[in-house]
Formats: sequence, structure tokens, C-alpha cells
Amino acid sequence: MLHSMTGYAQAENKMAGVTAQVELRTYNSRHLDVVIRLPHGYSNLEERVRAQLAKGVARGRIEARIQIDVNAGEVPGFEVNAPLASAYHQALLALKNQLGLTEPVRLEEILQFNGIIMPVETVQDAEVIWPILQNCIECALAALVAMRRQEGQRLADDIAGRVGKIAAELDQIRAESHNLMPLYQERLMARIAHLTEGVVEIDAARIAQEAAILADRSDISEELTRADSHLAQFRALMDDDQPAGRKLNFLLQELHREFNTIGAKTEKAAVSHRVVTVKAELEKIREQIQNVE
Repeated sequence: MLHSMTGYAQAENKMAGVTAQVELRTYNSRHLDVVIRLPHGYSNLEERVRAQLAKGVARGRIEARIQIDVNAGEVPGFEVNAPLASAYHQALLALKNQLGLTEPVRLEEILQFNGIIMPVETVQDAEVIWPILQNCIECALAALVAMRRQEGQRLADDIAGRVGKIAAELDQIRAESHNLMPLYQERLMARIAHLTEGVVEIDAARIAQEAAILADRSDISEELTRADSHLAQFRALMDDDQPAGRKLNFLLQELHREFNTIGAKTEKAAVSHRVVTVKAELEKIREQIQNVE
């Protein structure tokens, strides 16, 4: 089953006065690219978070925003940056002296500056936080995987329809390319008759020999066989549970190569038209595959 690389999920877990919130966003990427934003004081959890996310996502860019609140709901504590407040006070005194002002510096004037009074961030021990955060990540990851699977199913339905069209065109190309000897003989005889205006007697044996050479050069049986094999592998990978984006992209390139060769070899306009149709479907599949994990 195909999984899309784009998705979004969030989860929250509360336990023992600790609230953990996880928000996950995923985008297209050739490789697994994990970006984690943790609160101050919890950077030592980054590798655990990264390993946990890698269990659910094999390919794509993941952006994880994590918030941890300890003793959520309680009145927060505050701390005063006394050295900074003193520096502001001295600066204001100096300014008033320069301007010849005599009134004293008021407290509210100092408090207008940032960083004087700051909330105290309570940082809990990582071993206490991790089980709570891990559970939250698992919930968010499960929701993310479900969303990516649902989107992947829509992609798979579209791709499967296009693969079916390509297989049908392949069958028609095989039928229309069967037994080309009579066609080449007829063309050669008509061309020679036109060039010589019927003066030269046509050697039927030589015509048959030249027609056989042309038929051999334009034989596409090997390309048809390989294309059949690639389509069968393509379908098998789409039904597999493992991430298949890279392999599908490789098979798509191989299919392009086979149909390019078929188009170059064929002498029949009808087959050339079918090759153009197939290549258009392959391009549409390629666009979809770019979003497959």
C-alpha cells in the first residue's frame, strides 16, 4: 500500500502535572529529513524523539514542534533580573541629569524595558518527562501515518488506473507490431516501382531479404517483454507494505526507456501514436510518484 509523504497530526498527553503537546507536519523529500523543535532545557531528548519518529516515517521531511509544560495550571513563578534593572536605573538617572530633570526614577519607568521580570521555566528531569512525551509522540505519529495512508490510497487509485491504460496500450502495440514482413515487402516493392517507373524488374527474393532485415531491426519483442515485466513489478510494489517510492521511480525510468526504444524502432504510425499516449501517462504517474514515501 502506498503512503503519501505529506501529512499533519497533533496530540496532547497530560500526566502528573506535566502536559506534552506534539505537532507533526510532513512534506516531500528524497530522503528522511527530521527537524525537531524542543523547549528550552529539553535538548537532551532530541535523539530519542528522532528515533521515535523514524519508526513511523521512512521518507520525507518531518517537522516536529514539541511543547512541555510542567505543573500546568498552577500560578507560574517569576524571577527578577536585578543587574539588568540596575543598569536601566543608572541609564535613566544619567539621562535625567543630562536633561536637568530633578524628579526621581520611578519603578514603572524601569519596568517598561524587556527582561526585567521573567517567568520561571520549570524544567523536569528528562527520565520523568520522556514516558509522557513518548506516548504523545506515538499518538501523533499514529494519526499522521493514518492520514498519509489515506492520501496514499488516493494516489494509488489514480496510478493504478494509469498503469491499466498503459498495459492496454502495450497489448495493442504488440498486436499491431506482429508479422511486419508483408508490410515491409509491400513498401519496398512500391518504392522501387515508383523510383524505376516500372522499368526494372523486381527481384522478389531480394525484396524478401531486405524486408527481413528491416523487420529484424524494428523488432520490439524484447522491449515489450521488459515493459510487461516492469509493469508487473510496479503493481507488486504498489501492493507491498514496505515504502516503495524510490523503486517505483526507478521502474518508471525503465518504462520510459523501453517505450522510447519502441518509438524509435517502429515503422507504423499507429504504434507511434500509442507510444505518445503511453509516455503522457508515464509523465502523469511520475508527478504522482514524487509524493510517494
